[in-house]
Amino acid sequence: MLIGDHAGRKIPQGLANLGVGESDLTRHIAWDIGIAALGVRLADRLGAAFVHQLYSRLVIDCNRRPGAPDSIPEVSDGTPIPGNAALDPAEAAARVAMFHAPYQAAIGAELDRRAAEGRSTILVALHSFTPSMRGVDRPWHAGILYDRGDTRFARAMLASLREDRELVVGDNQPYAMDTIDYTIPLHAYPRGLEYAEIEIRQDLLCDQGGIDQWCDQLERALVAATLPTLPS
Repeated sequence: MLIGDHAGRKIPQGLANLGVGESDLTRHIAWDIGIAALGVRLADRLGAAFVHQLYSRLVIDCNRRPGAPDSIPEVSDGTPIPGNAALDPAEAAARVAMFHAPYQAAIGAELDRRAAEGRSTILVALHSFTPSMRGVDRPWHAGILYDRGDTRFARAMLASLREDRELVVGDNQPYAMDTIDYTIPLHAYPRGLEYAEIEIRQDLLCDQGGIDQWCDQLERALVAATLPTLPS
């Protein structure tokens, strides 16, 4: 089952683009570039569900605990977000109710449905990262993130991707999964699900050719990583 916490960049009309210029709303601060297209294509290849958020992470970050300081950011990678400044508690609660809670409920409902059917599930979160952050280039093509819970699949996925010697694949890089992450810990840990959070560098997903290439790459790696977990 695939999920995309930051796959969309929609902003409700009533929020007037949060006071952010249109050019900034196409940048990584607004969404995980390439993930919506990649997720749809990969789900079709695998026959998997793809539950993804359509609204921008600037409205509310669904991979953060509601109420966390960066869940509704006032500044993102140096860019002020005027529509999030001095947000009163009622407005913040409304965004949780309208965008965050329904997304997490949809993931939970799909997992419940699969469990009721007796189907095992590996939960895979798709993310992308900017090639440079605060002037520092990132050498990784992709990264596999994991922390607590059942990490067998994440480690198998890391090993599978690293079989391609031309790829630089980070082990909890460029980010480490920790207490900041919300979605995987919320759903995978208590259910005892195997999982992986996959990060792909955004310049590798900037056109259809790149998306196709990474769809092929991930399909091979996901299938290879799954095989050891299947019953003999």
